[in-house]
Amino acid sequence: MKKNYFRIVAGLGLVQLGLLSTAVRAQDTTRVLNNVVVTATRSPKKLSDIGRVVTVITSDQINRSQGKTLPQLLNTVPGLTFSGSENAPGISSSVYLRGASSGNTLILVDGFPVSNASGIDGTYDLNAFPIDQIDHIEILKGSGSTLYGSDAAAGVINIITKHAKGNGIKTSVQLVGGSYNTFNESVGVNGNINNTGIALNLSDADSKGFAGATDTTGSGNFRKDDFHQRAVSLNLSQKVSDKFSINGNLQTSYNKGHLPYGAFTDDKNYTYANTFLFGGLGAKLLVDKGALNFNVSQNTVWNHYNDLPNDANFQSYYHAGNIGRITNTEIVFNDNLGKYWDITSGADFRYNGTHQLSNYDTIQSVNNNIISAYTSLFFKSDIFHMELGGRYNHHSKYGDNFTYTINPSIFLAGQFKLFGTVASAFKAPSLYQLSSQYGNISLKPETTTSYEAGFDWTIINNTLTFNTVFYKRDTKDVIYFNSLPDPPYGKYENGSKENDKGYESELTLNLSNITASAYVAHVTGALTSANGTRSDILYRRPKNTFGASVNYKVIKTLSFGLNYKYTGDRVDQDFSTFPSTNATLKHYNLVDVHVQWQACKKMVLFGDLKNVFDEKYTDWLGYNTRGTNFMAGLKYQIN
Repeated sequence: MKKNYFRIVAGLGLVQLGLLSTAVRAQDTTRVLNNVVVTATRSPKKLSDIGRVVTVITSDQINRSQGKTLPQLLNTVPGLTFSGSENAPGISSSVYLRGASSGNTLILVDGFPVSNASGIDGTYDLNAFPIDQIDHIEILKGSGSTLYGSDAAAGVINIITKHAKGNGIKTSVQLVGGSYNTFNESVGVNGNINNTGIALNLSDADSKGFAGATDTTGSGNFRKDDFHQRAVSLNLSQKVSDKFSINGNLQTSYNKGHLPYGAFTDDKNYTYANTFLFGGLGAKLLVDKGALNFNVSQNTVWNHYNDLPNDANFQSYYHAGNIGRITNTEIVFNDNLGKYWDITSGADFRYNGTHQLSNYDTIQSVNNNIISAYTSLFFKSDIFHMELGGRYNHHSKYGDNFTYTINPSIFLAGQFKLFGTVASAFKAPSLYQLSSQYGNISLKPETTTSYEAGFDWTIINNTLTFNTVFYKRDTKDVIYFNSLPDPPYGKYENGSKENDKGYESELTLNLSNITASAYVAHVTGALTSANGTRSDILYRRPKNTFGASVNYKVIKTLSFGLNYKYTGDRVDQDFSTFPSTNATLKHYNLVDVHVQWQACKKMVLFGDLKNVFDEKYTDWLGYNTRGTNFMAGLKYQIN
C-alpha cells in the first residue's frame, strides 16, 4: 500500500498549455501603481485602476536570476512558499500561496491554464519550465476563479514567455555551469521582419545532482539523482491588417533522470522519462473600442517510470506509463462601454483525458469536460473603482456551480489605493480522484469564499512604496483521502473544511542605482475533518516568513544583488512509521548573492552564490536540500 501510493505520487505527469498574449513591461520593482498588468482583469490595466494584489517579476529580475530554477525564483515572492525548491534537481516541488494547499494556485502560461490531467490533484510541476524561456511573471494573489475557472482559489501565477521584440532578427547564446556538475546551454532567436514576429528558444540542461533522499545510515553511498532536460519554445505572430492578427505557439520538452525510492531510502534503478508537447493557435480582432480574442490549444504529455528490482530494498519490478491530454477553446471579448465602464466577457470549453497503466493498478481511458461563461464589469469614476463579476460552470460529472467577485477600491491623491474583495472560487475534482482505484465519481468541487482588505501607498512617486493586505479564506467540501482497513485501503471523499487567514506587508525602494525590498508574511489555518476533528497544522507551510533583497549598480556595467529569506517552523508527516506521525521541521535562513558584469556591448557575465552560509535544513522530511552552491555563466548577443 505504502509503496503503491508513493509510486502513484512519483508518477505524476506534467502538462504544458500556453498561447500568446499581450506582453507588458514593468519597472524593476515588484509593486508600483503605474505598472500595467493583464492577469488580474484579462486586459491591460494599471494597478492603480484595480483593487487586486499583483506582484510582477520583471524581465530584468529574471535576467539576474539565470542561475536559479523557476521554483527558486518564485520562492522569493512574499506570501508564496515553494516547498521543495531546494531539493535535488528533478524532484517535484509544491506551491503554497497564502497557506492554501497544493493545487489551489492556478498556473498560466501566456494567460492560459496549465495543469496535469493525469495527476492526483492536477498540480503543475514548474521544475520542468526553463527559466531562460520566460520574459516576465505576474502573480495575482486572491481568488481568480471568476475569470479563470477551477484551481484559482488562492491566486494565479502567469508565466509570460519570450515573444518577438524589435525590428530585425537577433540571436543570443547563454552558457551556465556550476555545482553538482550542472550545465545549461540555450540559444534564442528573436525579432520582427515586416509584419511577422518570431521568438525561438532552445534550452539544454544536465545535472549529476546529489542524493535526493537523506542517508540516515551514514554510509554515504546513496546514488546521485541526475536530471536532464531538452526544451524548445516557438512563438510566431503575423499582423494581417491594422485590426487583425494571428499567432501560434509550439512548446516541447523532454525530461529524464533518477529518483529515490522515497523518504530516507535510496534506489539505484528508479528512472523516469517524460515528454511534453503543446500547440496553440490564436487570433485577435480589434473592434471599435475593444478586442475579440479566440484561442485553441492542445497539450499531450507522456510519462514513463521504471524501477528494476533492488536487493537492498527487496522491492519488485515497477513500471508505469500514463498519458494526459487537455484541449482548451476560448473566446474573450474586451470592450469600453463608455466613460465609466469596461467589460470582459468570455466562454470556454475544456476537455481533460487520461489513460494510466502500471503493474500496480490501471485507470482505463477516462475523460471529462467543463463549459464556462463569465462576465466582469469594471467601473471607474474619479477616485472610485469597482469590479463586479460572475462565472457559470457546467461540469460533465458533478454538474453546475457559480463563482462571483465583488472588488471595490478607492484611489486617493494619485498615491494611495484602498481596496477590499469578497469572492468565491472552486477546484474541480481531478480525473484521478474521480476514476482511480481510490476514486469517487460522486465527488463535488471544493468551494472557497475569500475576503481581503488592504492598501497600496506610493510614499514617493516611482521611488518608495508600501503595501499591506489582510485576508481570510474559508473552504468547504475539501477533498481528502479517507484511509480504509480493507482493499483498496482508501477512498477520496468530500467533507473536510479549511479556514485560513493571514497578512502580508512589503516595502520597496527604487533609486537610480539601487532597487530594494523587504517583506513579512504570516498565515495560520485550521482543518476540520469529516468527523469534526480540528487540526491547526498546515503541512509543509510555515506560519511566518520574511525576507529582503537589494540590487546595487556599482557602476553602469557592474551590479551586485543580495537576497535573504527566513522560513519559519513547519510540520511534515513521517511515513516511515505506521500509522504516520508528525515531525516539526526547524526554521532556516537562506542568503544568496548575485553579481553581473556587462563585459562589452554584446556580452554579459554573471554568477550566483546560493546558501552562502551553508545552512543545514530540511524542506521535506527524508529528503536532502542544497548546501552552498554556485552557478556562473555568460550571455552573448551575436547580432
